Amino acid sequence: MVVRIHLTDDDLAGIRLAQAPDPMWEALLSMHMLQTNTGSAVFGGWRSRVRRELPTAVRPLLRLAPPVGYSADFLTPAAGAGGLDAGLGALLSTPTQRLRGDMVELSRAGRRLPSWARPLADGDKAAVVHLARAFRAYFATALAPWWGPVRARFDAERAAHGRHLADGDLGALLGALHPGLVWRRPVLEVTGLGATDRDVRLDGRGLLVLPSYFCWRKPTLLKDPALPCVVVYPMTHETVLSGGVGGSTGGLRSLNALLGRTRAGILETVADHGVTTTELAHDTGVSPATASHHVGILRRAGLVSTCKAGKAVLHTVTPLGMSLLDGDSAPPVRRSA
Repeated sequence: MVVRIHLTDDDLAGIRLAQAPDPMWEALLSMHMLQTNTGSAVFGGWRSRVRRELPTAVRPLLRLAPPVGYSADFLTPAAGAGGLDAGLGALLSTPTQRLRGDMVELSRAGRRLPSWARPLADGDKAAVVHLARAFRAYFATALAPWWGPVRARFDAERAAHGRHLADGDLGALLGALHPGLVWRRPVLEVTGLGATDRDVRLDGRGLLVLPSYFCWRKPTLLKDPALPCVVVYPMTHETVLSGGVGGSTGGLRSLNALLGRTRAGILETVADHGVTTTELAHDTGVSPATASHHVGILRRAGLVSTCKAGKAVLHTVTPLGMSLLDGDSAPPVRRSA
């Protein structure tokens, strides 16, 4: 089915591309992936480790986020854009009416809910605190060890599309994000959601576009049209999340020894922000030809990704490159998915 988001000229001017991955959304969508076996090429190693290590006391949280159908809207408050602490702070302040409404929606689908579901629906403070603690524990096990690669992939995705936004080419931005998002001015169609078609009018609320690592195959959004409008879409995957997470500290000298001083400096510059070849040459003090030569070597090694962003060619770091910069002893394996 299709959700049609109607945008006025003012709504178009208010479109924002998220600045950073949202830990609340990534946690929710990773719960979906944890409860299925889809996307094994990307998530297989991650899934095996998290299933093995997730504390028993945290597992009932997954019942609020079934992999098919409705998941509780209150698990992804808008404040999550400010980080995990901000998101959990908003979760702790969720109005009782919102808690009750979302829990009723979950129960309609015949889901087996946790023992603390009823007091949570009643706004019981202890139940809400228990939920927030479980969410934090889930994040610590399932996401924190992999946050570096997730952030690196997000930055590359944002750099690839951010220039459309900077240039004011909003139609190109909306049309290039994902095949499940279809831009027919003035309507953005989100395909493959729900059992019936529906229409959403923003009425000046703005639209946040959020790339997500754990969003799989098709975009998603909150069910309640009264909530802030966030369109979450799957970012492109160039790597898998490995089951192991390293913690060694290679340092800049080791990186210089491995790549050479110039190439190491180019990789660090690309990791700071997406750059064109001309910008890269300017930032590193080398000629454009030298910058192009070295970035080509880094690209063939899987450390840098190059893509078109409008008329420009943009270089961004890959999760493998970020793992090398971070001194990760077990970087993700490069693979197309």
